[in-house]
Amino acid sequence: MASHPLAPGESSSSNPPDSLPAPGWQGIASDWASDREVFKQVPWGKAMMWIFLLSDTFIFTCFLTGYMSVRMTITTAWPNPSEVFALTIAGKEIPLILIAIMTFVLISSSGTMAMAVNFAYRHDRAKTAALMLATAALGVTFVGMQAFEWSKLIAEGVRPWGNPMGAAQFGASFFMITGFHGLHVSIGALYLSIVALKVMRGDYERSGNYQNVEIAGLYWHFVDLVWVFIFAFFYLW
Repeated sequence: MASHPLAPGESSSSNPPDSLPAPGWQGIASDWASDREVFKQVPWGKAMMWIFLLSDTFIFTCFLTGYMSVRMTITTAWPNPSEVFALTIAGKEIPLILIAIMTFVLISSSGTMAMAVNFAYRHDRAKTAALMLATAALGVTFVGMQAFEWSKLIAEGVRPWGNPMGAAQFGASFFMITGFHGLHVSIGALYLSIVALKVMRGDYERSGNYQNVEIAGLYWHFVDLVWVFIFAFFYLW
C-alpha cells in the first residue's frame, strides 16, 4: 500500500511515542509518578483532604477499637451511660437527653453545609457564606454543650484516671474520645468561618473556583460521621 507523503512538520505517527503507556509494571510506576496522569480528574486540594481524612479515620478507629476492647475484657462494672448522661428536667430524670440534642445539632449542621456547597457552585456568595457561618455556629453550639457535659461529669468526680461510678477506664475513654472529636469540631468551625469570610470578600469569585467550599464540606461531613459512631458505641452500648 502506498504511503501518503507527510506534510512539513507532521509526525510519522498519529500519536507521539511518549504518549503511549509503557507496558507492565513500568507503565504502572510511570502513571503513579505523574500527578497529571493519576490525579488529572481530582484537584490536589480535594485529594489531599481525602488523604488527611483517611489518616484521621485510622486514629478514630484505633480509639474506638481500644475502647471496645476495654469494655469487653474489663471485670469491673462499667457505668451505665443512660444514668451517667441523664439530666434532671422539671424534677424528672431524662436519660441521654443532652446527647440526643447534641447529635441533632451536629447532624443538622451537615444539612446546612451541603446547602452551602450547592449555593457555592451557583456562585451565590451571600447564601453560601450565611450557610457556612450557620454551620460553624451549630458546631460551636455542639462544643458548648460538650463543655457542659464535661463540667457536669468533672463535678461528679469523673477523672481520666478514675471515677466513683465504676471502672476507672471510663473516664480515660470518655475524655480522650470526646475530647479529640470536640477538638476536630472546634477546628472545623474556625476553618468554615475563614472560608466563609473569603467567600464574602469574593476571593473565589475572582478565580471562578469554589472547590475550597466543597473541600471544607468534606471535612465537616467526616466530623459528623465520626460522631455517629461515637454516639452508637460509647453512649448507646
